[in-house]
Amino acid sequence: MRRFFTFKYSWKVAMKKPKWVVRKEQGQKAETRETVWLFGLHAVRDALLNPKREKLRLVVTLNAQAKLQDAIDEAGMTPEVVDPRKFTAPLDPGSVHQGAALEVKPLNWGKLEDVCIGPVAPRVVLLDRVTDPHNVGAILRSAEVLGASAVIGMRHHAAPETGALAKSASGALERQPYLRVRNLADGIRALQNMGYLVLGLDGEATMTVEQAVEGKRDRPVALVLGAEGPGLREKTKATVDQLVRIDASGAFGSLNVSNAAAIALYAVKRDSSWRLNGISDKDCDMLLLRLSSGTCFGQGETRVGLWKLWRSAAQHEKSATRACA
Repeated sequence: MRRFFTFKYSWKVAMKKPKWVVRKEQGQKAETRETVWLFGLHAVRDALLNPKREKLRLVVTLNAQAKLQDAIDEAGMTPEVVDPRKFTAPLDPGSVHQGAALEVKPLNWGKLEDVCIGPVAPRVVLLDRVTDPHNVGAILRSAEVLGASAVIGMRHHAAPETGALAKSASGALERQPYLRVRNLADGIRALQNMGYLVLGLDGEATMTVEQAVEGKRDRPVALVLGAEGPGLREKTKATVDQLVRIDASGAFGSLNVSNAAAIALYAVKRDSSWRLNGISDKDCDMLLLRLSSGTCFGQGETRVGLWKLWRSAAQHEKSATRACA
């Protein structure tokens, strides 16, 4: 006689999550626990004044507290005042903290599709495995001054939000959207679907940046830059709409990625006649190079401060070099 057995099948087994979903959820949980220590007077001040920044702990010396008192009061924080010889914040030994360190949660700028939509044709910078925080910080500075909507890096092969990056950005990190996507090629395709013209910078390209945007300046434009040395990956080259190069004269070598980003952003500006107020083309180009290399912004001037500086230089007919020195 045959016997029939019935088994209860567990739906939990049947609905087991794929490994990639589990890894994604674990990564999201880790991100919510992650904190960042910002350091340096300018980076800490801008973070204190940013209402979108979740601030956890402030460590200052007595001297730094006096310099930051207005920002501390506005943030409503109670600082830990410490002896300069026993600075308790967990920073790397070589960090130039200037007596101020602030523990914060990373900023959440939202989705790429939301940040990269604007009332006028936006400009966006994408970074293909650019991992140096000082370069990314300089790119954020240039992106803010030159009006880019966002800087987009990769989640696993890019500079994360750190104190070193914030100090190099000299406050721009608090105002300039810095997104990190899981897959850069998917991010490029998303921008293309939004109507973006996506240009990849490659020193071997035949077309210049200016030639690629001729007659198309009314379109949104995204610039993709690779790490110094390797440059763009082959998959990235195959995904962008056009490979372009920076127009250069004479025996020209390679540019630092932050310099290249600033020059390329300047080249794709919406108005081809745009110039910094009252400053000649020659001085404007020189200022642009100094901006991207950190000469002008390295001392912590804000975007507004630089604009005032340039306007003042024009009004008094001083050279741009002298105004920025």
